[in-house]
Formats: sequence, structure tokens, C-alpha cells
Amino acid sequence: MTTATRGRKPTLNADRAPLARVPKAPSHLSPEAKAEWKRVLPRLVEDRIVTTADLGGVEDLCTARGIVRQIERERQAAGGVIDPKMFGVLNRAAQTARQLAAEYGLSPVSRSRIASTAAEDDDADNPLAVT
Repeated sequence: MTTATRGRKPTLNADRAPLARVPKAPSHLSPEAKAEWKRVLPRLVEDRIVTTADLGGVEDLCTARGIVRQIERERQAAGGVIDPKMFGVLNRAAQTARQLAAEYGLSPVSRSRIASTAAEDDDADNPLAVT
């Protein structure tokens, strides 16, 4: 672990120019990646987390999750045989997806960072809040 990843992570905030509606999944995504896009984008738009500039990272997240699902489907079709090379690819794709999900508030810890920011905002409008 490097020193850059230690310590408290910054809180996630609603962006200044978030997307107002869920964009259509890019046509170059695999069917598995498109399914992930349709699953996570509504949440990200609702939480006001993503902007147009973030869509490349969201595509990467969906692509990584699509790779994991595709490899797992192929493994099951092969009778459950584990190919060590494909397991390495699956493992790296899963790790990448997990890291990107955390960037966008799609993990329990990152969601709590969003929630803690909302709680702080609520106190700013509360005349009884102690400052």
C-alpha cells in the first residue's frame, strides 16, 4: 500500500453539473456491460454523482463487470473448469470494477461517505445546530 492510499478518503459530494437523465448505453459495450450500465447509471444520476466527464470511467466499470460475467458464464458452460489464465483476467477485472465502483459511491463504504456529507449539509440549515 502506498502512502497516497492511506488515511481518510475524501467525501463524495453531489456534483455542480450532474447528469439529469440516464444516457443510453454506448453501442460498443458488450451485452453484459450494457446490463451493468442499465443497473448502475440510474442510481448515479439519482444521487447526482456523475457528469458527462465521468461517463468514460463508468464505461470502464461496466466493461470490467461485463468481463467478469462473461468469463464466469464461459466457465460454467465448460463444466466449471477453471482456466488459470482466464481466472487471472477475471480477478483483475473484478478488482478494477471494485475500485471503480468505490469511486462512484457504489460500495457500502463509499455510500456512507455520501450519507455523511448529506448529514453535514442538513446541519447548515438548522438554526439550532451548534457551530
